[in-house]
Amino acid sequence: MNLIELMEQNVIYIIFGLAVLLIVLLLMTIIIMSKQRKLNIKYRKFMQGASGKELEEIITERFTEIDSLKYNSMAIHKEITNINENLLTAVQKIGIVKYDAFMEMGGKLSFVLALLDKNNDGFILNSVHSSREGCYTYLKEIIKGESFLELSKEEKNALSRAIKSDNFME
Repeated sequence: MNLIELMEQNVIYIIFGLAVLLIVLLLMTIIIMSKQRKLNIKYRKFMQGASGKELEEIITERFTEIDSLKYNSMAIHKEITNINENLLTAVQKIGIVKYDAFMEMGGKLSFVLALLDKNNDGFILNSVHSSREGCYTYLKEIIKGESFLELSKEEKNALSRAIKSDNFME
């Protein structure tokens, strides 16, 4: 059996296969033409009112703006880093206790204020109010949450509150 006889016997199958192939190619052509039309619309919109020279200037200008934004972003990042480093030594934890210093009827006008940074370094301010003698204020340094001087129970309480208080930097 030669090739011509084989083709004559299967001519219907060959025609059907070619028809299917033609339909597939026609569909692909329609899809490609549709995408090409959309791309042409976008291209015309992009090129509207701009020559090649103007486009080059616009692109160069955009790259210059991007470089400027990168530089500004790095400067801002550096400033934020400096601010965060400075905030580590700022007062972040506060504890306060009001009390009557001499069991008088003064309405708890005496107070202890503990002010600490992130490392629990800072000071305790104790203001003792007496209705007879006035007001006295004492300051005690705190390092790593401890004082070298002996603390009263109110001072210990204020220090404890400050150490346990939420750290607003985190």
